[in-house]
Amino acid sequence: MSQHPKPDQQPAHIVLGVSAGIAAYKAVFLLRILQRDGFRVRVVPTPSSLEFVGRATWEGLTLESVNTDVFHGGGADHVELARGCAAIVIAPATADVIARIANGQADDLLTTTVLASDCPVVIAPAMHTQMWRAAATQENIARLRKRGYIVVGPEDGDLASGDHGAGRMSEPEVIAAHVRKAYGVSGDLAGKKILITAGGTREAIDPVRFLGNRSSGRQGIAIAREALSRGAEVTLITSNIEAALIPQGCSVIDAPSAQDVYDAVMSHLGHSNALVMAAAVADYRPRAASASKIKKEENESAPPRIELTETTDVLRSVSSSPDRPRVVLGFAAETGDQNTVLSYGAAKAKRKGADYLAVNAVGADIGFGDVPNYVYVLNQEGSVVTQGGGTKADVARILIDLISQRFDTMEA
Repeated sequence: MSQHPKPDQQPAHIVLGVSAGIAAYKAVFLLRILQRDGFRVRVVPTPSSLEFVGRATWEGLTLESVNTDVFHGGGADHVELARGCAAIVIAPATADVIARIANGQADDLLTTTVLASDCPVVIAPAMHTQMWRAAATQENIARLRKRGYIVVGPEDGDLASGDHGAGRMSEPEVIAAHVRKAYGVSGDLAGKKILITAGGTREAIDPVRFLGNRSSGRQGIAIAREALSRGAEVTLITSNIEAALIPQGCSVIDAPSAQDVYDAVMSHLGHSNALVMAAAVADYRPRAASASKIKKEENESAPPRIELTETTDVLRSVSSSPDRPRVVLGFAAETGDQNTVLSYGAAKAKRKGADYLAVNAVGADIGFGDVPNYVYVLNQEGSVVTQGGGTKADVARILIDLISQRFDTMEA
């Protein structure tokens, strides 16, 4: 986990401003990331934003009072909040809040705090595409950038209105990385290059059919986000993943088939400090894909036969490569009870040669997709070195912690 650069002092104080947009719920996740980074966070919502995330939520998560008025309780709260503030981050920043700050207005606690401070200010816009593209908004953003404000996003994606376009707030991990950089905290993976595979490969049968699997790529995406949030330079090799899931800040390589994954991984080994093979790479592919769609004939006596051949084992190839990264972590999805899963996993860990193998049970309601996950992480001898589960983000944190600890041991 990233550490504050002055551990002998009190935790640095950050103001998290939240304005009235549907993306306010994401600010909860941003708050938790900043707290994990060791910051003391004071949430300053605009009055209208409390319609999206209530005062009780913010107070419960920060154990701090949450106010919106400039002179709540008779004191100048904005001056006290601004005094010694390490950074201010506003997420989401609506067009209204951006306009008020750009024009020097100070009519609530958030805008007065911004005006009273001289610390770095990070703004994460979130609004409808038409509002973002409006000349007034662009002029206000240009004015803020000229003053040295850090503007993060927005991204292209699905919007609350049902439309698709620019205006979606950047992910909390990306915003946190900018806050950390603005304050001078680099993260425990700063300077590390991590190569991550995610998704499920598809092996062509003909131009319209393929052999595939149920992997959504969400676990690999969560690992990429966690690594990014902790300062790593991430190259993400994606296999058939929805573009909206891919976090900003990665170098992205599209690799739809097993051979594509092999080619991409092997070409980047020499430039990577760690590899996380979270993709579900096919073990077999059709020996030959038909150039045209295979037709169903009315009078055929049996369906056409598809001859399969093995794909190249990417993880084993990496493990024996002279360009092998310092840390290699693979995945193995298994079915069955705990003993069965661990037995298969141990045999695979010994066979694959990776430093770690994250073994997880998969089924209808666990493992694949937007569902909980649980991993047993085995070493090369097949022994469990750590385990844990929860959301995909929880699992990602466990795995990135392990990789970070491995780096620390190697560099000690």
